[in-house]
Amino acid sequence: MFARPLMVLTLAAAMLAAGTGFARAQDIEVCFATADRTANGDTVSTEDKEAGHKACQAALAATSSIVQKSQIQDADFDIIGRPPQRAN
Repeated sequence: MFARPLMVLTLAAAMLAAGTGFARAQDIEVCFATADRTANGDTVSTEDKEAGHKACQAALAATSSIVQKSQIQDADFDIIGRPPQRAN
């Protein structure tokens, strides 16, 4: 009777202990801050763009959340530019 909730709770605790699931706040902060500066038309150095892109890539690799991946990828595209559209 209590086996299923206990198993789910144990699995959730193990995932938190292993650090899987969500990207690090530092990476997301750098990624989004660089994307905001770029999108607002501020002057962003090549080094800052590279650091922002690397932070976005690290955050993408660290998260398993589909919504978070989409948001991070959009921010990364703001930094490095959108890929060209393919002709149908």
